[in-house]
This record gives sequence, C-alpha cells and structure tokens, in this order.
Amino acid sequence: MANKVTETNSTASAVKKTTVDNATVKEEEMKNAPLHKFFVSALKDIYYAENAILDALEKMQEAATSEDLKDAFEDHHLQTQKHVKRLEKVFQLIDEKPEKKECKAIKGIIEEGEEIMKSTEEGTSTRDAALIIAAQKVEHYEIATYGGLAQLAITMGHDKAADLLERTLVEEEDTDYHLTEIAETSINFDADQEEN
Repeated sequence: MANKVTETNSTASAVKKTTVDNATVKEEEMKNAPLHKFFVSALKDIYYAENAILDALEKMQEAATSEDLKDAFEDHHLQTQKHVKRLEKVFQLIDEKPEKKECKAIKGIIEEGEEIMKSTEEGTSTRDAALIIAAQKVEHYEIATYGGLAQLAITMGHDKAADLLERTLVEEEDTDYHLTEIAETSINFDADQEEN
C-alpha cells in the first residue's frame, strides 16, 4: 500500500513538473514571438509618449486663455498620470519591465504644438482654437495606438491587459469629444470674431 502511495505521489509530482516545464517553454516561446516583441515595443513607445504628453499638457494649459480649455488640459493631465500607471500595470501583467522607447511621432506632434504657441498671439481665442487642434492630434495618435494595442492583447490572450488598454482608449476618445465640444461651443466662434 505504501509503495502505491509513493508511486502515485511521484507520478503526480512528475506530471506537475512537466506541466510547469511546458508552461515555462510556452512562456519563452511567446516572449520570442515576433508579435509579442512588436507589442512590447509599441507599449514602450506609448509609455514614452504618455510621459512626454504630461510635460506638453502643462505648457498647453499655461498657454490657453479660455478657462474651459485650461480646465480640460488640467483634467487630461491628471488622467494621463493614470494612463502611465495603467501602462505600468500592463507591463507587469505580461511580465515585462516598464521602459520608454523614444516615440518620434509624439515628439513631432508636440513640436508642432510648440510652434503653434509661438506663432499665435497670447491671450487670443485663435491660439485656443489652435491649441485644441494640437491637442486633438495627440488624442488621435493615442486613440490609434491604444485601439491597436488592445486588439493585439486580445489576440495574444492578454485579457486583463486588453481591458486596461481599452479603458484608456475610451478615456482618450472622451477627451477628444470634450475638446471638440469646447471648440464648437465658443472658442471657434470667438476666434472668428477676432480682428488683426
């Protein structure tokens, strides 16, 4: 009887070890898969972008004239801090270290926003209208990125990561909609009435 128990225990132990070994092999294969590597690279790219956007939003808030627009930039700054934390959680869920990879696209969009601030007159609705367009370019880049990343996460079975990415996607879409509302409600009309 004791021999049968020992045999059963060693068989269970061997099955458990094989299962663990297979899981480790699968995890290694997944980490080396081209799609996973691309996914991680894109996460590093948007992680850099979100951190760069934090700085840009502070400058845009300072440059804005409309209180509604200043408030929108402040709200989005707080939201972007959450997006950074959420991305760190996504990295953790897929067993990767959060790292930034320079995002040339966001650098270009931010530089364009800085040019807008230099080329428009301080304290004008024209500058506010231009700032909204600059901010929406950032939003549309983020919407495209988060939408694509969420779908890749679903494809690779990273369901919890996909949920987090989709939550951020919805918030980016809401911000874009809110900026459009601010523009359409007053700022564009006020800018149209400004004289040279």
